[in-house]
Amino acid sequence: MQKIVSIRCPKCNNNHSFYRYGKDIDGFQKYLCRNCNHQFTPDKPSFRVNKNYPRCPLCGKATFLHHDYDLYSNFRCGDKRCNHSMFVPKPTSILPASMSKLVGKEDFKRMRYPVHIIITALSMFYLGKSSFRNIALILRVANNIKVSHTTISNWCKKFAPLFNNLSLELMPMLNFDSDEWHADETVVKISGQKYYIWFIIDSETRFVLGFHLSPHRDSNQAFTLFNSVKELGTINSLVSDRYAAYKQACKSVLGDGVKHIRVESFRDDISNNLIESFHHQFKAWYKTKQGFNSYDSANNLIFMFIFFYNFVRPHSALNGLTPAQVAGLNLTKKEKQRYLLVA
Repeated sequence: MQKIVSIRCPKCNNNHSFYRYGKDIDGFQKYLCRNCNHQFTPDKPSFRVNKNYPRCPLCGKATFLHHDYDLYSNFRCGDKRCNHSMFVPKPTSILPASMSKLVGKEDFKRMRYPVHIIITALSMFYLGKSSFRNIALILRVANNIKVSHTTISNWCKKFAPLFNNLSLELMPMLNFDSDEWHADETVVKISGQKYYIWFIIDSETRFVLGFHLSPHRDSNQAFTLFNSVKELGTINSLVSDRYAAYKQACKSVLGDGVKHIRVESFRDDISNNLIESFHHQFKAWYKTKQGFNSYDSANNLIFMFIFFYNFVRPHSALNGLTPAQVAGLNLTKKEKQRYLLVA
């Protein structure tokens, strides 16, 4: 039976011929226009759900959620002619890198020995291949300082948070805008168990931007590594091996504008030899340790090695400069003493 109501069809502007057509899922009355067969619910409040979906970076139009994963979401452009696919990471789901979980002392208070002796021992350990016993022997013979190898071992582990604070102060002075960053992973052993350590290095300065120590080798760890360094600078490309874990992490965290170069063999024009060379230096230092005893001590020791590699150790490939100096660090002698870069 025809029902005359004071409504108007939004499609054909008809205002006199309608049928009641049941109710929608929210309980609002639906109507069917007899003129154009259009269905509508005039009593339903009109509101737009704001899903905060990103706009397409190419055409600027709205996007829709194509796939949702644990660490990132895949959006596609609503315009079929564009059909651009983009990956957006979920920062709250990505775990922090291990280099942000250092434990130990943040100052030199209540230390029995002078600071310059401690810095000298740390430099001998992280810049060379000397064991704790050899360092104790050298200090006793050359400087007439009696210190046990156990004390030196504690020094090399406990001051990682202190040097991390110094690194955070120095990082804003550096520039890491580069053509390429190189990423790779290698194996270390902690209490006889296999762990993976992930590194990322700037190609122009040889600066180790970050690392992540994990018992797993999967895409989650690549997300963690890239998320920890993405704010340090802008790059044109990321170089890695053919391991599939880097693929989605690069697209999601570093963005579509970063080209991912996956090296297939040593004969390629662009190789990953730069970070492989760093692995040789790291392994030469690591072999003298014959493995690590615990995760926390391994994390601290690796961070300290990287700090000395970046800020203290001069490189022949960089004309005798440190990676930090090539990145723009220019300190006076007094400032170097303040930041503990000299003994």
